[in-house]
Amino acid sequence: MKKIISVLLIIIAALGLISCSKNKELKKEDLQITELIHHFVREHVEAGDICIDATAGCGNDTLFLCELTGARGEVMAFDIQPQALEKTATLLAEHECMAELDSHSNMADYMSEGSAACIMFNFGYLPGADHKIETKAQTSIAAIKAGLSILRKGGIMTLCLYDGSDVQREEKKAILKMLKELD
Repeated sequence: MKKIISVLLIIIAALGLISCSKNKELKKEDLQITELIHHFVREHVEAGDICIDATAGCGNDTLFLCELTGARGEVMAFDIQPQALEKTATLLAEHECMAELDSHSNMADYMSEGSAACIMFNFGYLPGADHKIETKAQTSIAAIKAGLSILRKGGIMTLCLYDGSDVQREEKKAILKMLKELD
């Protein structure tokens, strides 16, 4: 149940309905959604942790997690687009992170149950690439469910959802429905 609460807290925080900071009040209008999520994650991930960037994209979240976990930590990034992994690899050239050309829905094939401190999702499409290639509700929900088993006790999962296209609106609606049905 704590895992579910953490997932829901980041969604609520992303909507600007609560403060997600332990140290000071943080308002939605102060940050972009990705900055707000990074602020939240920064308070929960420590050096040596194991983390997953479930949607590598341009590698920004992967690099962020690598910086937080340090040399003793482990970060694995997933994406289905070779272009995304190339961008991520270029960005991570000086860091030791693993990236897999595979769907985030298969992350349980690579990580053990209860091992991850944080799993980050940034749904949608790869910036600067074909916007017709987007994450889809079916595989995203499978990935979230797999991620819940991979999270360690007290771990967090972030979900950055968009509604700029019909596919994104459908995905967002389906994910929020699935989260409401979790127990």
